[in-house]
Amino acid sequence: SLAAKPQENPSETGEVHQRKEVCHWPCRCPPAPTCIPGVSLVKDGCGCCKVCAKQSGESCNEADICDPHKGLYCDYSEDEPRYETGVCAYLIAVGCELNGVYYLNGQSFQPNPLYKCLCVSGAIGCTPVLTPRLAARPRTRVTGRKSPGRSVCGSRQHKQLQSTNYRRMSAYRSSALVLKKKCLVQATPWTPCSRTCGIGISSRVTNENSKCKMKREKRLCFLQPCLANILKTIKIPEGKTCQPTFQLPAAEKLVFSGCSTTRSYKLTFCGACSDKRCCIPSKSTLITVRFECPNEGFFQWKMMWITSCVCQHTCSVPGDIFSELKVL
Repeated sequence: SLAAKPQENPSETGEVHQRKEVCHWPCRCPPAPTCIPGVSLVKDGCGCCKVCAKQSGESCNEADICDPHKGLYCDYSEDEPRYETGVCAYLIAVGCELNGVYYLNGQSFQPNPLYKCLCVSGAIGCTPVLTPRLAARPRTRVTGRKSPGRSVCGSRQHKQLQSTNYRRMSAYRSSALVLKKKCLVQATPWTPCSRTCGIGISSRVTNENSKCKMKREKRLCFLQPCLANILKTIKIPEGKTCQPTFQLPAAEKLVFSGCSTTRSYKLTFCGACSDKRCCIPSKSTLITVRFECPNEGFFQWKMMWITSCVCQHTCSVPGDIFSELKVL
């Protein structure tokens, strides 16, 4: 056969490149590293050692894998024809929407001073931003014997309190865990309803399913009907400023996306106040409602059935998952 000319592409001449071996067995692993916040500690591509996953734009190979929890993969397209070393890139996936703002897949953002968030394939994950709280006045270290009822404040104690402050945030208050069919059921709180009147949607993340896997679950919510003047419909008792709940005179069918329910419901709605307070659900349960669409069949949705409401001064913004957070 004729020898390949220098200017010819090796791949066209049938020349095969030998890839460098990056995995070696038996495994010999150093102590597991400490990754910076936001970087996953994973097992390497050889299945041997714990390593800090490579991030977007960093080089990768068969052993140094990209962060799988952020939807990253190793792109070898620029290393043709060897395909030995690549660059971590995001998989093409749907972005995220929060409070009317659209974020690209893999984009980091901070929609609230207390949290930094990351968009991954339509889901939003957030971590707390721990900001040191300045003391109101300096406290002196007490030496010697401690008097009864008198506390000693040191730098270690201050750091310990600071490091656990985030556990007292509402987003980190976990409810009691329940074991169902060998699955330890966990769930985040439901997000606020997307609408203050009419039918809206709220969601949560839970593993209460047959595969015990974390999935996003949605439900319909109906806090109030859209009336021109809600205070004319709600009768506030004499001497009071609020009426927590109310009902319409007759049961009505619900309309959602141009379809109506197959039966009528007499819902309990959250009321209103003559002062600046607002009423929000305090107790509710889930029901299943069936909608009928003209010439298009049926579909079912889970829906929040309100049983009681409470009136308060703190009013959340519809659809804002951070509206109930406070700086401690």
